[in-house]
Amino acid sequence: MKPKILLGIEFFLLCVVLPTIIIVFKLAPFMFFFLWSASAVCWFIYRRYHFQDFKKLWGWDAVTWPHLWPILTRWVVCSVLMFLFTWWYDPERLFFIPRERPEIIPYLLVMYPLLSALPQEFIFCTFFFDRFAPFFKTDRAKIIASAIVFAYAHVLFINPVAPFVSLIGGYIFASTFAKHRSLALVTIEHGLYGNVLFLVGLGWYFYGGAVGMSH
Repeated sequence: MKPKILLGIEFFLLCVVLPTIIIVFKLAPFMFFFLWSASAVCWFIYRRYHFQDFKKLWGWDAVTWPHLWPILTRWVVCSVLMFLFTWWYDPERLFFIPRERPEIIPYLLVMYPLLSALPQEFIFCTFFFDRFAPFFKTDRAKIIASAIVFAYAHVLFINPVAPFVSLIGGYIFASTFAKHRSLALVTIEHGLYGNVLFLVGLGWYFYGGAVGMSH
């Protein structure tokens, strides 16, 4: 087979088949197993074909105040919108964690960026942009494709909120990565959004245990 055909098969398996299996068999409670397993496979491929050095991989040079300021401004606006959406759509869950489980907040603030945001951004930004570049000639195409794949991966939670919010988030994160090529910066950004998501109450729709439960 030609290399591009093999790459297309790889794209189909990672971005379509794997999330579809998780969706069909309702395996979201095991999402961290699949997330980190996929990250390990992607890292193996990335290390062999695309890796140059860790400085370029992380892109810490991009984590500067001039770059953070617009990201933080957008995050504040989106945080207000997430609050308003939760208040309108599901007011019973508004600030559920601060009200019912405040003791887990310190762990959430630290562990979510490391255990969830980081592997997701490595797969859907760092790996995706380099590995599947032959299919998407422009950064705009890569951003849109990454956002769609990111949203589809969140269909596994079997509710309309997760993929809808993820499509918006995926577009924001991919746009940041396309502009700065920094895994560190986009992980920080994703971590900020994820923490607010859980704190305002929308996190319930991104939790494996919510699959199969009624609204």
